[in-house]
Amino acid sequence: MTTLKLTQIGNSLGVILPKEILAKLKVSKGDEIFVTETPDGFNITPHDATFEKQMEAARKLMKENRAVLRELAK
Repeated sequence: MTTLKLTQIGNSLGVILPKEILAKLKVSKGDEIFVTETPDGFNITPHDATFEKQMEAARKLMKENRAVLRELAK
């Protein structure tokens, strides 16, 4: 467990993530991270969970309609 302090950043408050955490998330300056509320607290990830669900639905649809999509691509 890592404890982080809130820091004044302009008119806002923020946290500075240690380089070890950034490395594990595989993110760097300019990248986006996503915070999702869960029953156990908050989850920080480098990918958008909503987009991931949409892509999963799209993959399923493409797999089910592979023949139709192949014909449309001609």
